[in-house]
Amino acid sequence: MKVLKRTILAELPWQLLTNRHRLLVGGVVAVSMLGVAAATAFVPNSGNLPDVSTVIEAVPVAPEPLPAPDLPFVHDARVAPGDTVQAIFRRLGVEDAEALSFIMRHEESARVLRQLRAGRSLSAVVDGSGRLLSLTLPLAQLGDHLVISRDAVYEPLNVRTTGKAALETMVEMSSGVIKNSLFAATDAADLPDAIALQLADLFGTEVDFHTDLRRGDSFSVIYENHYDHGVATRLGRILAAEFINRGKRHVVVLHTTEDGKSQYYTSTGRSLRQSFLRSPLEFSRVTSTFGGRIHPIFKNWREHKGVDFGSPTGTPVKATSDGTVSFVGKQGGYGNIVIIKHRNNLSTAYAHLSAFAANLKAGDQVEQGQVIARVGSTGYATGPHLHYEIRVGGVPHDPLTIALPQAESLTGKELSRFGENSRPLLTYIGMLAHRPETAPLASVGSGTNEAL
Repeated sequence: MKVLKRTILAELPWQLLTNRHRLLVGGVVAVSMLGVAAATAFVPNSGNLPDVSTVIEAVPVAPEPLPAPDLPFVHDARVAPGDTVQAIFRRLGVEDAEALSFIMRHEESARVLRQLRAGRSLSAVVDGSGRLLSLTLPLAQLGDHLVISRDAVYEPLNVRTTGKAALETMVEMSSGVIKNSLFAATDAADLPDAIALQLADLFGTEVDFHTDLRRGDSFSVIYENHYDHGVATRLGRILAAEFINRGKRHVVVLHTTEDGKSQYYTSTGRSLRQSFLRSPLEFSRVTSTFGGRIHPIFKNWREHKGVDFGSPTGTPVKATSDGTVSFVGKQGGYGNIVIIKHRNNLSTAYAHLSAFAANLKAGDQVEQGQVIARVGSTGYATGPHLHYEIRVGGVPHDPLTIALPQAESLTGKELSRFGENSRPLLTYIGMLAHRPETAPLASVGSGTNEAL
């Protein structure tokens, strides 16, 4: 009895496949073998026919589904230093030579691209093949955009300008643990640099970030982030923050009092703000101290009743504390001078000014840090500098050594309001201590924290 040899031609393509392809379709072929065996036909030996039974069967291999070419995707990108249009297109997933050529040739779009600065955000809508459907570029005016778009996938590109849109304010939160430095920890937590700087400034009077930091110190922060059409456009304020240094907990909360002033307070209602700034200039050097000296113009011994801060003409001069302007104008050897009255019978004087703040006049209320004038060399001055005095009951005292009053703490009804308003923020701060990650809390639209 002859044994019939069976050759299944469906196996031949399998034998021609490379090993890599076998990994892809081997499973399909193996499963199909059941159907092949069931359909095999036996042909009896007749003359010269070989003892072969043959079956021909197609083995279907289903192709992997491809994404629909017209499926739109939204990509956001932030402009980096030295960026080119081509680099921005790559990060946005745009592969569209026609769109690139159009944008570079179109006068308005090319101008806007040239004016983009590092840190600005833009967004694009592209289809599955990388064809640009729309590109939104921020204009210099906050909230305005240039939109380059197609009305349909294969329509020509057009350009239009959108007006200002209401920014949506999201309240976001982040936390981290110190391993090397504060800014390394904030980077690891994806905390924006501007918020990290605010954080360092808020706790700078309590913690020396150069010498006091220890591995394992931690921070938690809740802050505002402003979005336009889903793209982050600018950062807002820190609403609450905690810093734990060497096991000691420091907490600050932003609170707006009934008179509309916003300040940072500790969890007990003590203001973080100093009552007086030591210097009315942000960057300066002391060129002449308080006390007796040889006058640089008259060359005789005279009392110098203030401190001189050397700085270029035009440098902004800031009010060192809240108060009421009592004099703006010229006054003898002082030249242009501003005098401000403060609580506790204190006043400050800013002399030799080159200019006053626009519309500043006697009776105006000013706040600590508000720019009131510019450095100059008017009056008896040999060069540009600021002469600064602190007077108690009209008598000058050394601004560098005088004991200044502490900022006021909240009391009574305002303290109760603070406790009520800060409770939700402090609750979230407590939650963050157990969840070191960044997450949005709520959309608050107008920039308040009422949704909390």
